Amino acid sequence: MAELDELRTFIAAARIGSFAKAARQLNLSPAMVGRRIQGLEQRYGAALIERTTRSQRLTEAGQEFLGRAEAVIAATEALADISTSGPLSGRIRLTAPTTVGIRRLPPIIARFTAAHPGIIFEMSLTDRRVDLIAEGFDLAVRIGTLPSSSMLARRVGTYRFACCASPDFLARHGTPRHPADLERARCILNLNLIPRNRWTFQDATGEPLTVEVGGGIEIDNGEAQRAMAIDGAGIVYLPLDLVSDDLANGALVQILGDWSLPTLPIHTLHSSRHLVPRRVSAFIAAVAEGFRES
Repeated sequence: MAELDELRTFIAAARIGSFAKAARQLNLSPAMVGRRIQGLEQRYGAALIERTTRSQRLTEAGQEFLGRAEAVIAATEALADISTSGPLSGRIRLTAPTTVGIRRLPPIIARFTAAHPGIIFEMSLTDRRVDLIAEGFDLAVRIGTLPSSSMLARRVGTYRFACCASPDFLARHGTPRHPADLERARCILNLNLIPRNRWTFQDATGEPLTVEVGGGIEIDNGEAQRAMAIDGAGIVYLPLDLVSDDLANGALVQILGDWSLPTLPIHTLHSSRHLVPRRVSAFIAAVAEGFRES
C-alpha cells in the first residue's frame, strides 16, 4: 500500500535524521523521500519534519506522528505474520561484525535462503555498534558483553581468540615463553579492541594476566592484521575464526600454549518494540544452530 510505504519512509528519515541516508537505506532517491513525506504532511495537514540546508528535526506533531506510525507498521507486520504455517517471506536486514559475517554467517544464510526462497537478505558488515532502530535493522549479531537496553538478546555462541605469529617471525625474534615477554615484542595491534594495547591471558587456574603491548603497527581490520602476521610483521591477537586455517596449514603458529585466552559471548539482538516476525525468529534459530556446529 502506498501509504504504508510513506509511513516507512517517514520513520526511516525521522530515525536516521537525514533524507539522503534514508534514501540510501530504502533504495530510493532523496527526492522520492521528500515527496513521500510531503504527501503525508498534506494528507494529515501538519508539518512533520522541519528542514534547513544543514539539519532537520521533528516538529511536535512529527514526534507524536512517529510513535503512531511505528505502531501502525508494527501492527501491519504482525498481521502479515500472524499465521504459524506457510512459507516464510519478506526482507531481513542484518548487521554483523566483519569477521563473523565473512567466516560464520555465509553458510547459515545460504542454507536458510535455500530452505526459504521467499526471504530477501540484506547484510551490512561493520565492527561499529549499529543503532538498530535508527538505521532500520531487524537483527544484529554482537560480540562481547551487552550493555543494558530494551533490546532482546539471545546467546548463540562463543567467540575465541588466538595469539600467534609466523614461523619466520619466531625464528628471527624468538618465541615468547610468558605473556610478559610480549611487552618487549613486536605486536600488531587491533584498533577494534578496547583498549587496543592490552592483551589478556589466563593461567592454568583461570587467573587473568593483562600485559601492555606495542610494536608500531595498529590496524582496524582483522584480515589485514592476519596478512601482515603471515608476512612476518609481528605477533597478533585475533579471532580464532580468522586464523584457524593458517594454524592448521602452518602459515601461523600459536604461541603461549600453556596460557588460555578469554572468550566472549556471541548474541543476536533485536528490538522489543513489537512482535518479532516469524522470518526473524526462524533465522535466529538457524544462527544458533549454525554456531553450535562451527
